[in-house]
Amino acid sequence: MNKVFSGPDAAVADIPSGATIMLGGFGLCGIPENSIAALVHRGIKGLNTISNNMGVDGFGMGLMLEAGMIASHTGSYVGENALLEKLAIAGTLKVSLIPQGTLAERIRAGGAGIPAFYTPTGVGTLAAEGKEQRTFDGRDYVLETALKADFALVKAWKGDRQGNLIYRRTARNFNPMMATAARITIAEVEELVEPGQLDPDVIATPGIYVQRIFQCTSCEKRIERRTVRKPNA
Repeated sequence: MNKVFSGPDAAVADIPSGATIMLGGFGLCGIPENSIAALVHRGIKGLNTISNNMGVDGFGMGLMLEAGMIASHTGSYVGENALLEKLAIAGTLKVSLIPQGTLAERIRAGGAGIPAFYTPTGVGTLAAEGKEQRTFDGRDYVLETALKADFALVKAWKGDRQGNLIYRRTARNFNPMMATAARITIAEVEELVEPGQLDPDVIATPGIYVQRIFQCTSCEKRIERRTVRKPNA
């Protein structure tokens, strides 16, 4: 099975309007920016996105939002994208905010074939409204369901032609769990190597979870918010 695609345009060519898509990354770290740019170029609409956050205005998923491609978004943070905040407050974009740890576990559960789980996070808050609750060992828990997607767009540091992936430091974030929770996973990598060239001990995502892979021609690594120490501080 040939998993290698010529580039992002070919890899995302069959993603339809209305699809549910998971997008890896945390802030701007480890986002699949080439796959996102290819989706924006295609101009599909009505997407249901699942990602920790929407990044920033004018880059990454922010471009999808500005192009009017997103019908609903599930994530845990909105603070760095002014347009997302504006649309959510106006009620023109359906946004589901989930505690970050719960979001991660719901995605992991989706990849592991676990339909739901109980967690104490959110009990007594708006996050628990309308959900089943039970008590275990004297503590209250709320039932959360798994998250799955039609497609997952992930970013890795290195990958081989069989789809095995290695992530670099914090760029690992949501990428490995999302790769397991979608029907089709598309990976963009900074370096594409032959099978056998990756150390098996450091492979985070086995190739069985990856259906398509391509090498980035441009890997822009922006800093979301630069903080520097003041002189003489």
